[in-house]
Amino acid sequence: MAGLFIAFEGADGCGKSTQLRFMAEFLREQGVDVVSTREPGGCPVSERIRDIVLDRDIEDMSAQTEALLYAAARAQHVYEIIKPAVDAGRVVLCDRFMYSSLAYQGYGRQLGVDEVRAINEFAIMGYMPDITVFMNFSPERAFGRMNELKEYDRIEKEDMSFHERVFEGFQKLAKSPDILAIDANGTKFETHEVIKRALMPTFKQAGILD
Repeated sequence: MAGLFIAFEGADGCGKSTQLRFMAEFLREQGVDVVSTREPGGCPVSERIRDIVLDRDIEDMSAQTEALLYAAARAQHVYEIIKPAVDAGRVVLCDRFMYSSLAYQGYGRQLGVDEVRAINEFAIMGYMPDITVFMNFSPERAFGRMNELKEYDRIEKEDMSFHERVFEGFQKLAKSPDILAIDANGTKFETHEVIKRALMPTFKQAGILD
């Protein structure tokens, strides 16, 4: 059986990490071999890069450096985790992938989508998700429901105009046929059911579920 690669995307606080966990639990209950991972991070080298790129005390990182660090973390992640798992026929669920770079650095940092895409196409070695789940949930609502005691990381603490550009970028990118745009305004359980129904044809086509 061929492997399957699914990414979960969206604005900070949209609930994608929770939905990835729910989906991993559902698939494992069906006997599916699942690898759950995240970006930036997912393996030792990439986690070290994550510590740098999200360090809230770093205030003078250029947008170009940020984009290249994300791509570098992704390159190692693909090489060490994603590629071996997909090649072995496993299901990989990833919290963020290349569309995050296009939204955050391409639109949010205004570096340009084509420029950021070029950096990442070199990094990913042809391993793009078979399908990407985009959690369509506005940053205003997302930040509104975050724990008020939460310490924001370097990206989260950007002003709302940045996060609005990111969200608008995601909405433009969601027109791509490999993206499932999910209305994430319901409860986390309702949203899980919506995602499960939306992904079922993909699971069946891949031979993951009957």
